[in-house]
Amino acid sequence: MRVAVFSTKPYVEEFLSAANPAFGHELVFFEARLSRETAALAEGFKTVCAFVNDQLDAEVLKELHKRGVRLVALRCAGVNHVDLAAAAQLGLTVMNVPGYSPYAVAEHAVGLILALNRKLNRAYNRVREGNFNIDGLMGFDLHGRTAGIVGTGKIGAVVARILTGFGCRVLAYDPNRNPDVEALGARYVTLQELHRESDIITLHCPLIPATRHLVNAECLKEVKRGVMIVNTSRGGLIDTTAVIEALKSGQVGYLGLDVYEEEAELFFEDLSNYVLQDDVFARLLTFPNVIITGHQAFFTRDAVAEIARSTLQNIHDFEQRRTTVRMVRLDRFRKP
Repeated sequence: MRVAVFSTKPYVEEFLSAANPAFGHELVFFEARLSRETAALAEGFKTVCAFVNDQLDAEVLKELHKRGVRLVALRCAGVNHVDLAAAAQLGLTVMNVPGYSPYAVAEHAVGLILALNRKLNRAYNRVREGNFNIDGLMGFDLHGRTAGIVGTGKIGAVVARILTGFGCRVLAYDPNRNPDVEALGARYVTLQELHRESDIITLHCPLIPATRHLVNAECLKEVKRGVMIVNTSRGGLIDTTAVIEALKSGQVGYLGLDVYEEEAELFFEDLSNYVLQDDVFARLLTFPNVIITGHQAFFTRDAVAEIARSTLQNIHDFEQRRTTVRMVRLDRFRKP
């Protein structure tokens, strides 16, 4: 099948090309993000392959459909950037890759926890400058601390296993309990109890209307003073303005982000020669107790290879009329 691949980076082309001999698709790579302005590039393609920050609202989907596209093959797990209702009305099939590597994202989340706690970023910079003073770098033992995991699917379950290994007491919130997480000794609680008792809160749930701004001003009044919050899921789970106020007051003591609500114009691009136009993001960068990575939690060789293989398999299944619409259940999370 002829496939238009949008948001192409060198590693995207490398891994898709390496996996493609087993499938034989004709892959055409475009560096541009898919948007209203670039949708015309999909003329003559039955499939578009899109990533997390490609624009797939109703207007773009209509344009794609008009140009002959019938499959949107996402090389990611999240579908929050796709107007699924519009896709259904147009008869467009949308397929994602939900299970490519829970370990990659989970390990990155724990890496952020360790770096924030032991202030590894600040220590690295000091030593590079010949400053070996350790004042201000004191952390805490993870052993014996309470970690709250919001969302206990595959990624959340791996995080629970790792943090249990550190000796953390693990609390969990998810409308659908995972027996593997319970077997580790984790206790399912209400979201409010998780807020009150957790020293660390890490988010591993999809972005749907019920979870948008799950971390908001009201939630931040409930958490322990000095709590650590880590988000490697989707930026929209956190009300950034509210968390900035909580950082300023000390209510939030540490913040680790691999995602940001308005990341589409920032992440995956080299903007080092430009002035950042996003004042909210620029404010986040001023805090010494905030670490931000550019949506790289998924970025291991194992994960990217599996994303490439699964994406091409989805396209093959669609072509062979073995269509399985691989989407997260949008009713998985309800407002607590």
